[in-house]
Amino acid sequence: MGFKSRRQRIALRGSRIVLFSKLTTYAFYALIGLVILTVVAFIWYSRDLPTPGKLVTAQEAESTRIFDRTGILLYSVYASQNRVYVNLSDIPKNLQSATIAIEDKNFYSNQGFSPLSYLRVIKDIVLEGRVTGGSGITQQLVRNTLISSERTLPRKIKELILAIQVDKRYSKDQILEMYLNDVPYGGANVGVEAASETYFGKHVNDLDLAQCALLAGLPQGPSIYNPLSGNKYYIGRSQDVLAQMVADGYITQKQSDSALSEIKAMVFSDNNTSIKAPHFVMYVKQLLINQLHFTDQQVENGGLQVTTTLDYSIQKQAENIVNTEIDKLKDYHVGNGASIVSDAKTGEILSMVGSKDYFDTANDGNFNAAVANRQPGSSLKPIMYAVAFQKGYTPGSVVMDVKTDFPSGDPKNPIYTPVNYDGKDHGPQQLRFALGNSLNIPAVKMLARVGIRDVMQQGYQMGIQNWDPTPENVQDVGLSLVLGGRETTLLDEVTAYGVFANEGIRQDPIFILKVTDSHGNVLYQAHPQPGPRVLSPEVSFLISHILLDNNARTMDFGPNSWLVVPGKTVSVKTGTTDEKRDNWAIGYTPSYVVGVWVGNNDNSVMNQAISSGETGASPIWNKIMSYVLKGKKDEPPQKPDDVIAVTIDSLFGGLPYKDMPTRSEYFIKGTEPTSVSPFYQEKDGKTYYVVKEDDPVSTDGQNRWQQGIDDWIKRTHSAADYQWYPPADLLNPSGTQTPTPTP
Repeated sequence: MGFKSRRQRIALRGSRIVLFSKLTTYAFYALIGLVILTVVAFIWYSRDLPTPGKLVTAQEAESTRIFDRTGILLYSVYASQNRVYVNLSDIPKNLQSATIAIEDKNFYSNQGFSPLSYLRVIKDIVLEGRVTGGSGITQQLVRNTLISSERTLPRKIKELILAIQVDKRYSKDQILEMYLNDVPYGGANVGVEAASETYFGKHVNDLDLAQCALLAGLPQGPSIYNPLSGNKYYIGRSQDVLAQMVADGYITQKQSDSALSEIKAMVFSDNNTSIKAPHFVMYVKQLLINQLHFTDQQVENGGLQVTTTLDYSIQKQAENIVNTEIDKLKDYHVGNGASIVSDAKTGEILSMVGSKDYFDTANDGNFNAAVANRQPGSSLKPIMYAVAFQKGYTPGSVVMDVKTDFPSGDPKNPIYTPVNYDGKDHGPQQLRFALGNSLNIPAVKMLARVGIRDVMQQGYQMGIQNWDPTPENVQDVGLSLVLGGRETTLLDEVTAYGVFANEGIRQDPIFILKVTDSHGNVLYQAHPQPGPRVLSPEVSFLISHILLDNNARTMDFGPNSWLVVPGKTVSVKTGTTDEKRDNWAIGYTPSYVVGVWVGNNDNSVMNQAISSGETGASPIWNKIMSYVLKGKKDEPPQKPDDVIAVTIDSLFGGLPYKDMPTRSEYFIKGTEPTSVSPFYQEKDGKTYYVVKEDDPVSTDGQNRWQQGIDDWIKRTHSAADYQWYPPADLLNPSGTQTPTPTP
């Protein structure tokens, strides 16, 4: 047994030696094959490498261009640039050092690539199934000028081969020179000279350390860190650059601190005024990256041809109107304004004006107020009334507009007492007139009846993204919701009002219609589809009809306000916040929605003389809407078959009573009144007004709503007005007026 075992072991060793020999042979041939393939690949991809000048200009014909819907060029990456090639000797050492420190610290010692970056790429491919970046200066130069910027394995292989060849063909100084002249620095700026002239108004050789550090940080995310984009992300990026320069010994910590302080206080000079619709264009650039997932490199110099939804004829007019009207409001301490025009049927954005003057950087003109959160004031009350109509209330339902205390839930200020815009209370108000005149007290009462969460849910479904009805959000805002208690954006308001215009269908905003490459290959195509139904056509019609009814708002706005567009049927709502920090006007037809905001970027108070319908946003809204509708057929909202007109009592909203005044009102079938209002009570041949309201929010047993009604009657009606003082037996046992039944 021992002999056989030994013989078997010898045989096994022999077979292993043979196998190893074969594997070695195969590996040798595979290595030879790999070497041959590598040499062939190197020879193939190394053919006709361009000269340094060609590397810099290789992508000049591949500019990304953004057009309006009719083909008008709004923006071209290279079209308006003084794109001057500068020698490395004319580029400050600080800019060279900052670039190397943040992009490729081993640039002068590597062979054109970082082995660690490729190991990371291999790891990401194997473990995560994706190709990531991580390229050094030479690789970025190759990617920007010679090959595409797509993240694929073949592209990374090409990038590696070409980077090695470029590193062998050119000196490190030549490569750095080409890189600094070729890399995108945000907006239409390619190369350090163009960027320096655009942002700082000086030649690159005149830049100081702070300016060099800022520029060096831009190539990683030119759209994100662009100092003219409306945000200040460039500060954190510049801080990273300076920290790396300190770590690598280029500068001291004291120099870094001084430079960072300078960056935080910088005011930028934008000389590139040839861009059209700048706020819109910059927003589209972000959408290309964040929504359509193109890379920064593709957006900056990937040859994209972008057709947008913008109508430049409307945009030009809107820009002129906003600029002119804001200038007129200087005495009202109004520093800025924004407007949006959308196609109500598709959600396509036809115009976006983000500020009075995008290029007025001293006053944060590049800040896009059209997409910034601001307090909406009363501008979103229609959403609450839409919920009320869904729950059975009607435009003829009566609510008492009288001074009323509400529990706030705040231990420090337990009572919340809203007041109307004019400081008055107006007694019984049917909901048509409560909404038309934007009365605050009735709105708060109706919100208490229909529920804060339900209203927030409806607003969220209609496009008000900041109204997500989480328990925390509902508790945080309380009954102030309909008076501007929770912020929103002008873009979201336009989306929400588009629901009313579009008979209850929400169309989310669309900015981009098509994206192609420079050869015409379609990379993205919008296919607008009907959005979700979030409101019934009947409720949408009721809201629209109230908001177009000039008679319903005459008490507050008068008969000849800026809310009237002569010869056109237009629904419109305004809003003004407490202390007059924000002023809004949003209006629509079945085809167009126009929204306007005015205020100050720093949220400072406007002059208290600002008055909705007379000054502020309303004149701007009127002039933009008038331009949009010029030459177009009048387009009133279409009445659904399930909406009927009924003659009702003008005071309390039931069926006509005796010889009391009447009017016509629209109702959804099944909600129309079937009897005289219960507020009318008769005794001994006399008619009395027994006005009763329940209090659904007080928890201490008091009916503060009824207390408010009783106090109002005493303040405004003498004993001679006997109708308001019914006999005791017409009241409930407590001696007060009994609660009104709700629908």
